[in-house]
Amino acid sequence: MIDTATRGQAIARLRKLPEQVAELTAGLTPEQLTTHFLDGEWSVAQNVHHLADSHLNSYIRLKLILTEEKPTVRPYDQDLWALTPEANSADLSASLMLLQGLHQRWADLFASLDESQWQRTGLHPVNGVITPEDLLISYAAHGEGHLDQMQRTLAAQPR
Repeated sequence: MIDTATRGQAIARLRKLPEQVAELTAGLTPEQLTTHFLDGEWSVAQNVHHLADSHLNSYIRLKLILTEEKPTVRPYDQDLWALTPEANSADLSASLMLLQGLHQRWADLFASLDESQWQRTGLHPVNGVITPEDLLISYAAHGEGHLDQMQRTLAAQPR
């Protein structure tokens, strides 16, 4: 269990992610967004669309944990999701809008939880028992990890 200040910092990190993604991707060409400049890594566009997919899944998991008794949450294959046509589109507008609204609601929900709600649990078939705190810490870091991946991808493009 983490303290209230650490929770608050993680919530703030979640809140600012959509703006960070929008700033990083503003003005990029379709080629910069969809080219795989690093072998074995997703394109910038795939990263952005993945953030929308993944964070929406986590938000739903949180809502299930808060409203059901020890729900089992469904995993998905993120690599297969990254291959669907819309996940490879250079048009980021829908995913950026989704991230903006989603992160506002997600952060507001996290900020409203009382101590008993932080202790609720769900079951992930692969990861085991999860709590709202696990989701918060994991996905604050998840977003930052994908920002880093996008920065590394862009840094690898030929000059």
